[in-house]
Amino acid sequence: MNSNFTAMNRIDRLVAILLQLQSTRRVKAKDLAEKFNLSLRTVYRDVKALEEAGVPVIGEAGTGYSLMEGYRLPPVMFNRDEATALLTASKLVQSKTDAGISKHYASALDKVKAILRHSEKNHIEEIDDHIAVLNHPAIVYKPQSQLHLQSILSAIGSSSILEIHYLSLKNNETTIRKVEPVGIYYLGSHWYLVAFCQLRNDYRNFRTDKIQRLSLTNEPMSKIHPPLQSFMNRMSGEREVHKVVVDVDAEIVKYLGEQKYYNGYVSEETIGDVVRITFLTGSLMGFSRWFMLFGDCATIVEPVELNEMVATIAEGILKKLEETQLLLT
Repeated sequence: MNSNFTAMNRIDRLVAILLQLQSTRRVKAKDLAEKFNLSLRTVYRDVKALEEAGVPVIGEAGTGYSLMEGYRLPPVMFNRDEATALLTASKLVQSKTDAGISKHYASALDKVKAILRHSEKNHIEEIDDHIAVLNHPAIVYKPQSQLHLQSILSAIGSSSILEIHYLSLKNNETTIRKVEPVGIYYLGSHWYLVAFCQLRNDYRNFRTDKIQRLSLTNEPMSKIHPPLQSFMNRMSGEREVHKVVVDVDAEIVKYLGEQKYYNGYVSEETIGDVVRITFLTGSLMGFSRWFMLFGDCATIVEPVELNEMVATIAEGILKKLEETQLLLT
């Protein structure tokens, strides 16, 4: 339950419930109770009050509530905190999506600004230049003008099949596929499409920046697909992770910076002059190469095979240095 609504007076609460009814097709009483930290009895009483005030609420307790088609509230005023939150979100949208989504969000934000009070407008203008979203230098990120996000979401909304020209990351070949989109997600520095691929007759992940062309067909989806979250849960469960424990000289730990989080940082504890750090990594080889950056000030506690990987890399570096020395003499 959201404690922000605990002290809400009845007028504000009725408006909040009305906004919730307007923003969803159907909402159950128990969902309203959880969202606004109310008892079911209070929800039933508030919905009845809205009906008596002339709001066309459809439904009843147990089945859920909705508003009659076509009913709309007059423009809603946003407070300063809500307007600031929208402005902050716009910075993320501009940085992490494509030109299409950014354009639509900017248009929506302009409509929000249009109904703000003068004091809120002034506040937004004053803080606009004081919010920024930066990309970490360790992550390669190239802004894309077209990630097809809007078209994909339109296809999901209409349950339509998409035809895509996809450049494979594996063999650098382009294939034409018809896919049934399930959802999109952002990971690392890329957007991905989860879809049922008719060519492979299975669910696949597609990086949207590798979709060279995309078109919406008039063909309906062949079946009802599981929700996106079920694929996210399956991906997390299938991913093999390795526990890594290393002892790092205490004075060196600060230099690991944010890189430790990108390599699966879990926890740490100080033991004498060293800090014992635990990681969960999806790639021992990747971790071993990162470890080389501070390996002269650290000791691998586990696993044993990580020591072997680091030793192999070190031997390879030493061999190349020796060969270079021979060429110079």
